[in-house]
This record gives sequence, C-alpha cells and structure tokens, in this order.
Amino acid sequence: MNWPRLSTQNIKLRIFDALSKNLNYRSENILGIPGTFLDTEIFYDDAPFLKDAPFLSMLIANPNHIGCHTLDGEKEAVFKGTQEIEKDLIRICAEEIFGAQPHSYDGYVASGGTEANIQAVWIYRNYYKKEFSATEREIAVIYSEDSHYSFPKAANLLGLDSIRFKVHDDTREVNIDDLEHKVLEAVKNGKKYFIVTINLSTTMFGSVDDIEKITDFLNLIKINYKLHIDAAFGGFIYPFTNLDSKHNFANPNVNSVTIDGHKMLQAPYGTGIFLVRKNFMAYVCTEEASYVQGKDYTLCGSRSGANAACMWMILHTHGSTGWTVKMNQLLDKTTSVCSALDEIGVEYYRNPFLNIIAIRAKYVSPILAKKFMLVPDNHDQPNWYKIVMMSHVKQGILDNFISQLSNEVLYKRLEA
Repeated sequence: MNWPRLSTQNIKLRIFDALSKNLNYRSENILGIPGTFLDTEIFYDDAPFLKDAPFLSMLIANPNHIGCHTLDGEKEAVFKGTQEIEKDLIRICAEEIFGAQPHSYDGYVASGGTEANIQAVWIYRNYYKKEFSATEREIAVIYSEDSHYSFPKAANLLGLDSIRFKVHDDTREVNIDDLEHKVLEAVKNGKKYFIVTINLSTTMFGSVDDIEKITDFLNLIKINYKLHIDAAFGGFIYPFTNLDSKHNFANPNVNSVTIDGHKMLQAPYGTGIFLVRKNFMAYVCTEEASYVQGKDYTLCGSRSGANAACMWMILHTHGSTGWTVKMNQLLDKTTSVCSALDEIGVEYYRNPFLNIIAIRAKYVSPILAKKFMLVPDNHDQPNWYKIVMMSHVKQGILDNFISQLSNEVLYKRLEA
C-alpha cells in the first residue's frame, strides 16, 4: 500500500480540475439530461467559501455517476471529469488495499455495504444461469450465523435458498463441521452452484472467518462456487493492521469484495464500494437502460459523484502511511480497554486486528448499556453488548465506563 498523502491545496486543485471537465448545467447547452444542480434557494452557489470547499462544490454541482466507469467503452460524457476521480478511488481500494493486479477488476461506489453484497449475489446468480443454464433451485447462498442480514435479504430478493452455518459461541470461529454437513447435504439434495460469503469483520463481533479453512474444504469436494468477502466494516482497517491477511484479490479463491466508507473511513452515508474481478459485471448489464451511455450495471442506478470524491479526498488527506498509523492507534486504544476488562474479570470477544469488543451481557446492566449506548446482539434477549472504538470515543468516556462496569461486577460478586 503506497498511495500518497496530498496537501489540501493539491486535493482542492484535483477536485476542481475534475469538475471543470464535467459539462456545466449553468453554462452548457444541456437540454436532455433529467438532472440539474442542487436547488439554489437552499444550496446557493455564490457563497465565497465554496472556492475553498471542493466537496461542497461537487455536491452542489451534483454529478450523476450512473453506470460502472472501470469498464471499457462509452461513458456518460457529461460527468467524465469526476468519473476519473471515482476510477482512481476504485484503483486504490482494489490494487493498493486489496491486492488486485492492475486492470484485473471492476467496481463502483454503491449506496452502502448492503447494496454491494446484494450486487455480488445478483452477479453470481446470473453467472450460473447464463454459463451453466442453472435454475434458482440449483443455486444456494452460504453464510454464517454472524453474517450481515444483507445476505438473507439478497437470497430472498433473488429467489435463492440459503445455507446458514453455525459459529462457535466463545471464539466466533467458523463451525467447519456444521458447514461441511450442510453443504454436503445441499449437494445431496440437488444444489450444484454456490455463492459463498466470507466475513472480514462481522457487524456485531468484529470476527473474521477463516478463509483458508473454508476454501480448503470447498476445493476438496470440488463444488462450483464463487466467493465474496463482506469487508463492509473491516475493509478500511484489517488490511492495515494484519499485513498477512489472505482476504484479498491476491488469493485466487476471492472473486469480489464489499467495503463501506461510512464506517472506518468517516465518509458520509451512501459510500459503499463494490469490487469484482474483470468480466463479471457484464452478467448484470441492464440492456433496457439504452438511454444511458454505456448502459447500467449497478443495482442503484443514479448515484452521487460527490460521495466518490469524498472518499478519494479522505484517503489522500492521510496517505497510506497516515491511514495505517490512524488505524493502529484505534487498535491500541481497543487493546487498552481489553486489558482493563481482563483486570476486572469480564468475559469478552475481540479479534486482535479489529476495534470491536463484544462483552458478555451478564456483566452489563441494562441501565449501563443504555447510558453508554452499547449495542446488543438481540434487543429482546441480549447475550452480548458491543463497543466500537471509533474516532469520537474519548479516553475519559472509556475510563468512566470501565469504572462503572467494575463497580457493577464487584456488586454482583458480593451479592453472590
């Protein structure tokens, strides 16, 4: 990973240069585009500060990045300048962070991780149908019980069956015996094609699925599968804290990846990223979008070019070195909290390369959980509460939480 840190001035010049290459609603002869700049009664474009605000300027210009700009061929020429910013963002994520070879991938900025995960399942369903004449009954989506709800949602939307395998309660590791049993049973019952999802940080626990253990089994029984990594949370931290990760495109078993900018990257909502190996986006080309130059290959269709620019700006504000330092600082703070939990004898789960701590609910009163906005695994009957170490979490808040948790634990022990 070696993308550069750019000065504020250089970032501003790059964004305004990209905007200058777009057609301008205010000065060009644009009659047929069903869009325009943001409403000037609310978003006035003559504010003097805008000359020093590249993101706000792009937001007001309102470029529509419909389509997939990493594909060869024609694109919507109206927004060609800012499309190049999105292409460079996809390059950084695919090549620099997830180890893809140059020009070996496609991708786009989605509305979030949910859309990106559904996009992956949609692609592979269509791939199996077109290349193998598969029916929906012959295709199954495989995911763990800790996986994001977007996978059962995708299976439901696309008419596919799910195979949901167990994890071990204490370690959150894949229960490989359960996975093997359920996959072999599915094969016996007529399933021939599999869409396998791997977690690179689950939402609740920050757990990471053992990719080698899963793919070793799948390759051993020689089933037809495509593997997607859900790195919605972990994508902008795990590759920087675990340099030995196999959850990337250098691993030949990996075919696509989801990342979310609105989590670790601190970008606005609506900044998910979908990455996939070359020649797969074609399976979801919407031919009916004939009025779109280059057609559409995405689930969402129209989307904000400003969101792509925002992520590009954040990554270049830090550079790869600065981002690595920032992620490791969050890791150090997470480790410090875990040490405090060890001292007071509280059970928890934490992946050492991630910034999520899941605490056993029996140690935390509902009052304390509510006071510190801890998130349960289940709002009706919680078994775990999680802490996520983000940039807004200050040491004083952590110290206060640990002090009150320690008092609760001590009181329960005295009662017993």
